[in-house]
Amino acid sequence: MMTRRLWLIAYFSLGMLLPSAAARAFTLSGFGGKLGYSTPENLDGTVMIGAHMELEQSGTRLHLIPNLMYWKVNGVSDVNPNVDLYYHFVPEGLITPYLGGGLGLNMYDRERRSSNTEVGLNLFGGLRMPGPYSHYFVEGRYTASDISQFSVLGGVTFHNR
Repeated sequence: MMTRRLWLIAYFSLGMLLPSAAARAFTLSGFGGKLGYSTPENLDGTVMIGAHMELEQSGTRLHLIPNLMYWKVNGVSDVNPNVDLYYHFVPEGLITPYLGGGLGLNMYDRERRSSNTEVGLNLFGGLRMPGPYSHYFVEGRYTASDISQFSVLGGVTFHNR
């Protein structure tokens, strides 16, 4: 089962890195991490950690965010690769709200009982704050899946320019 899960992660990650016709207009603008609190459905609240890359579409306020998130609580864990897209309302360099959505795989593992993989729908919004070599953000996030979850996260994206 673990080998299958690793292949799924590798396949999904490779798919995020290969350019498609629509994604060619996006260029890598940064990378970072996030940390927060998640409340998976019918489970206790827990810490959620994640890492992401940020790709921008030149001349727009659109950002493509391939990311990987993880949580574990009450004998259940979720490895969650996602591809999200968000739009920020104010130009770069200013504090701005943003809204987004995306799709992900929720690879659940219930210790000693079962494992399954479900497609999840991500909806999120937050506030993005500029820094000299990075930007910071706080975000509320809802994932609709087999185990739906609401999360509050904070993070940083380091710019590569």
